[in-house]
Amino acid sequence: MPHQSIASFGLCRDCLGRTPPPPPPGRRWRCRACGGPRVVTHPELDQLTIAHIDCDAFYASVEKRDRPELADQPVIIGGGKRGVVSTACYVARMSGVRSAMPMFQALKLCPDAVVIRPDMARYVAVGRQIRAMMRELTPLVEPLSIDEAFLDLAGTERLHHGSPAESLARLAQRIETEVGVTVSVGLSYNKFLAKVASDLDKPRGFSVIGQAEAVAFLGPKPVSLIHGVGAVARKNLESRGYRLISDLRAASPATLASLFGKEGLRLSQLAHGVDHRKVTPERPTKSISAETTLEEDIADLTSLEPLLWRLCEKVSSRLKAANLATAGVTLKLKTADFRLVTRTRAGFPPTQLARRLYEPAHALLQQECAAHRGRQAWRLLGVGASDLKPGEDADQGDLADQTARRDASAEHAIDALRSRFGDKAVFRGISLRHKRP
Repeated sequence: MPHQSIASFGLCRDCLGRTPPPPPPGRRWRCRACGGPRVVTHPELDQLTIAHIDCDAFYASVEKRDRPELADQPVIIGGGKRGVVSTACYVARMSGVRSAMPMFQALKLCPDAVVIRPDMARYVAVGRQIRAMMRELTPLVEPLSIDEAFLDLAGTERLHHGSPAESLARLAQRIETEVGVTVSVGLSYNKFLAKVASDLDKPRGFSVIGQAEAVAFLGPKPVSLIHGVGAVARKNLESRGYRLISDLRAASPATLASLFGKEGLRLSQLAHGVDHRKVTPERPTKSISAETTLEEDIADLTSLEPLLWRLCEKVSSRLKAANLATAGVTLKLKTADFRLVTRTRAGFPPTQLARRLYEPAHALLQQECAAHRGRQAWRLLGVGASDLKPGEDADQGDLADQTARRDASAEHAIDALRSRFGDKAVFRGISLRHKRP
């Protein structure tokens, strides 16, 4: 049977087959082969090659996969009562819970929710499994986070014996079957519109925005649809009369550039559906960090020290996993009135070791506590590693530092024990001073 374009036929996401043209108006389109309702069609479906794949409520989905008894329950991933929502499952979202919402507010909206602290190591492992599947389709995979990425599938038709749309539908089905979480796919002719499309039909969505309808589609949408236009930028644009994307399109590029500089030119192009950015594989990591929102405000250095140590252990673990080292440490603090304070110490020999991260971070924390004489309480504590170096450069030591390799051997031995017997198999006494965050 000759190859038939899925521009004129439909692509069934259940059986992955092609199905004849749509039924008469008013009748729901189902696959002629399997009867499935998830049929996607578009006049440009055979030509579009840029995709954005986003896992649906990723952290919550992993938890529900591993704990089937939570399947129908509202689940919120986040910190304690003072923390914020990292992810909410779709059951919880029906009650109004959203990411980045304060936890106390989320629990008012959904008091029956099961709250689970994030297990980032597990989520990262699942994210890497999914990313490996993406790279089997194309080497042009650009991760945005552990649960979403852009893909460029141009030129892959012969390799995968089908259009990019067919390959993406097959990948989504494989992820759901083999990994146990669902994804939503956006397909278009550029990155901006592919990302917009992936949000149109969550969860388990597959949405398409082609060149022919892009301008008409974008026109009535609010300017906040554009990536990078947050609450402050939106208010600034609206105060100048730019409420809808069509308002931006009506203005000349010169006018927008005079008002907003380079950002104005970017807004003008995106308003016309133009985005020349390429899909760039695996951007280098610029920083690695860990932070915790405290259950209660803490001013006392002695109470903060064990929390700081555990954060340094987390950063150390993430550096080792990424085969990176750091020559700079940043201490992050947030006051009770949400004022952010950061202090940095840099220029030391590259390290991956928790103890060598803790020493400069502790010195910064000690200085900050002393400066306020114990009168300033903190609601958030964080540690970041910047000025990243290759892992091979870590803890090499020299004549001035003859203990580096011995320290590294000792810590790697502890890592091996934890890997075999669990994270609680070995820990330092300092971590016992305060309830674990």
